Amino acid sequence: MAEPVEELCAELIRFDTTNRGHGQGSGEHGAATFVAERLSDAGVKPVLLERAPRRTNVVAQVPGADPALEPVLVHAHLDVVPADAAEWSVPPFAGVIRDGYVWGRGAVDMKDMCAMLLTVLGRWAVEGRAPRRDIVLAFVADEEDRGEYGAHWLVDEHPSLFAGCTAAIGESGGYTVPLRSVDGEPVHLYPVGTAERGTAHLMLTATGRAGHGSRRNADNAVVKLVNALARLAAHTWPVRLTPAVRAYLERTGAALGIPVDLSDVDGTLARLPAAAARLAESTVRNSTTPTVLNAGYKVNVIPGVAQAQVDVRVLPGTEDELLSEVDRLIGPEVRREFTAHQPPVQAPVDSPWFDAMAAALVAEDPSAVVVPYCLGGGTDAKAFAQLGMACFGFAPLYLREGFDYRSMAHGVDERVPVEGLRFGVNVLDRFLSNV
Repeated sequence: MAEPVEELCAELIRFDTTNRGHGQGSGEHGAATFVAERLSDAGVKPVLLERAPRRTNVVAQVPGADPALEPVLVHAHLDVVPADAAEWSVPPFAGVIRDGYVWGRGAVDMKDMCAMLLTVLGRWAVEGRAPRRDIVLAFVADEEDRGEYGAHWLVDEHPSLFAGCTAAIGESGGYTVPLRSVDGEPVHLYPVGTAERGTAHLMLTATGRAGHGSRRNADNAVVKLVNALARLAAHTWPVRLTPAVRAYLERTGAALGIPVDLSDVDGTLARLPAAAARLAESTVRNSTTPTVLNAGYKVNVIPGVAQAQVDVRVLPGTEDELLSEVDRLIGPEVRREFTAHQPPVQAPVDSPWFDAMAAALVAEDPSAVVVPYCLGGGTDAKAFAQLGMACFGFAPLYLREGFDYRSMAHGVDERVPVEGLRFGVNVLDRFLSNV
């Protein structure tokens, strides 16, 4: 008998794989070794790779019944963001199973997916089953920072591990969003990620004449910078509908019985239930959010340099337009440069891959309404898309009304429902067996 998925999830949580960024943290080695052992138990040969000690990645290939079919990649990350135990009602790395939930840092981001994959493989081993096509598995490090020890490093240094893969699935999609139609009927929306906004983090630098704070100075770097930031922050970016967002609005509106007017996207979002609107509100526009300021060292000294960092997110096909407008807004006295630059990700809204995901969800939840959507942030799909794969957000979970899933990732008292994990195992089994 294969180990229950909730136990596997709890065991994975007990490995503290905190990623504090800049190469600092606990490392993924313990969890990676655990995953490798479970893969071996299921008859799958793992390969462990590290760019630095304890920053461990696990890659494996599950042979399919038809070697002529192109492999599909399934990727999941082993690292987690920090957790302050003083804020939690349970120790964040204890892996507590209580009240129908598995509690702990990483429960939904994303050791749940790791546990579900291992459970599917264990089931196949016990039952003597194999998928139709080869499945490449990547349990990676460093997703919660820049991927330099994980997916991006693997793509740059070990691309042959993913040879032939034309599609990939990863986090942030395939979970239940319980809604009500205008008639009060329950609707189980399942968003599947078919796109991601790109990341174009900027450093803005203004220079001027240093001097005494008490004296008139028309060449003040701080003033130049804050004026540029004020213009940038006040700017309303125009609506730009990508195929994923357009399809999401149209199909979600139809499922709920709510009129959708694509010439008035803000009005349409206002008519949608809050949970449905939140999935699209950050992806109908580009965004430029100032987040870090750095200038000066003493109150009576005007600095010669002032800098700010801006979190810029870019919809597919809009980067040239956005950067041109950024340059206009900040003006010629402020210089910009990239501190991170990863292009948007976009897969076909309608494809056999999407259809197979939808079929697997509907088979387990006949009331499922499966819709594409665009992620406002980013995942390791940005790395694997560089190899030409169509990347999808598909880590299925069943979630009941009242469970605030979106607050769980990176939040206090992160937890995942046991029934949701079991549902996810069945969906992944169906998808990976038959796609």
